[in-house]
Amino acid sequence: MADQTLNAEGLNCPLPIIKAKKALKGLEAGKVLEVRSTDPGSVADFAAFCTQTGNELLKSETEGNVYLFEIKKN
Repeated sequence: MADQTLNAEGLNCPLPIIKAKKALKGLEAGKVLEVRSTDPGSVADFAAFCTQTGNELLKSETEGNVYLFEIKKN
């Protein structure tokens, strides 16, 4: 279960990543951020973002035309 949700629907690259990065700064380590995006490129973007930042990508799913991600802050 996410501790915070970020709605990035309707935003294109790189805005979902930029907004997620800002939201993660406000979370304590171990907390989970859920991100909702409609940008198909966000699937690869969030995978790369988590690899580069050391945060854990807990979930990457698609519901219709919405991409859902859960990121655990490390």
